Amino acid sequence: MRRLYAVDEAAATLGLFVGQKATDAMALVPELAIAEADPEGDAAALAALAEWCVRYSPAVAVDAPDGLFLDATGVAHLWGGERAMLDDVLSRLARRGVPARGAVAGSAGAAWALARFGEDRTIAAAGAEPGLLASLPVTALRLEPEAAAQLARLGLARVGQLQSLPRDQLARRFGAAVLTRLDQAMLRGEEALVFRRPATPWFTRLAFAEPISAPEDLARASRDIVAGLCERLLAEGRGAGRFELAFHRLDGRAERLAVGLSMPGRGADVIARLFAPMLERVDPGFGVEAVTLFAERVEPLPERQITLETVGEVALEDGVAPLIDRLVGRLGEGCVWRAEAYPSHIPERAVARRPPLPPRDGQAPCGQMWERTRPRPVRLLSRPEPIEATAPVPDDPPVFFRWRGRIRRVRRAEGPERLADEWWRRAPGETCPGHVRDYYRVEDDTGARYWLFRAGLYGGEDLPKWWLHGVG
Repeated sequence: MRRLYAVDEAAATLGLFVGQKATDAMALVPELAIAEADPEGDAAALAALAEWCVRYSPAVAVDAPDGLFLDATGVAHLWGGERAMLDDVLSRLARRGVPARGAVAGSAGAAWALARFGEDRTIAAAGAEPGLLASLPVTALRLEPEAAAQLARLGLARVGQLQSLPRDQLARRFGAAVLTRLDQAMLRGEEALVFRRPATPWFTRLAFAEPISAPEDLARASRDIVAGLCERLLAEGRGAGRFELAFHRLDGRAERLAVGLSMPGRGADVIARLFAPMLERVDPGFGVEAVTLFAERVEPLPERQITLETVGEVALEDGVAPLIDRLVGRLGEGCVWRAEAYPSHIPERAVARRPPLPPRDGQAPCGQMWERTRPRPVRLLSRPEPIEATAPVPDDPPVFFRWRGRIRRVRRAEGPERLADEWWRRAPGETCPGHVRDYYRVEDDTGARYWLFRAGLYGGEDLPKWWLHGVG
């Protein structure tokens, strides 16, 4: 059934409402202009708008389907006050063809109600929220449609009427959710917002009187903003493992760059050099009006003490770590890693990818689970490759096998070495024989060595299959 997803003011005045059947709406208003709803596109546009609003506050929460919450605590003075900040947000949106209303209040619920049902651009003074909300309809409290309709049938149409009712009777007749929404709007209850990113004090912003676009200006701005944030980290005795730099353009788009450090650091010169080669990818458009920088994975980083015994030696922070950071910056995250033994008998699971440098807590890796007396191939294939093999049954190695279109005759063989899959990885009711592997180290008549295995046992429903897992 097709229903109305959203209506404008003109349609609402004609009696149309959200959720109404499309056929009924067309019967009431034959000349009604309709368009297909696009919830996914709306969500993507709202997410892009949230990214744009980061220039005003590091804490931006999406209020689907058509709203945003900005935490202006501690940032309004950067714009000349709450009034100037709100005016700047709404005027910029209006110039870009985005109609919007806004309000500033001490709680998210009060700001939501005033922005949608109060006078546009209302600034609620501290403690003035109850008086400003008293004349608004009860739907301004973000109530469920059923609860709002029930209140309207009983003649409780205004928020002020709910404030005058006894709380116990209100909760008993209409549920605790009504009280919760009322307390959140009146600053008596807490409300958890899911911000676009966790609110962090390790954020800095650099605005320009005139937009910049020249490469040398972008490079100088990146150095300046990195130096400012690193000075704060140094003063607090902390370091960060990741930095995100954003260039906010005049058209609302943000060009973002990110660098990660293998070890937490705060060296401004080092971080600026990591950003430098990435600046070529920045498209300033018609100009960049502001630059922001976030520091993530911030942790205590005390100064390193140099002893007489270590004078002249290259520390990990001064030698390997900067090299790894440059490689990650050029090759990308996930392309530089360290192999570490993982406790598993299955060869392809016995090695795990880990960050390039070991953890700072000094914990040793868990080590391998196979015996050192049983050698492994020089090269282990990422995935075993199927082969065609001919071998006496039940446990003899193959006489010859075909791999990658070529037949190889076995001259020497060693094995089998039986490995079974971990029991906790099997499906419920599954037995062990289907997960048994018998490995053989074989050498062909040319001297090349291979690591083969037979999956399964003879005598079952399915015939065993042969695989090649390693070379050398």
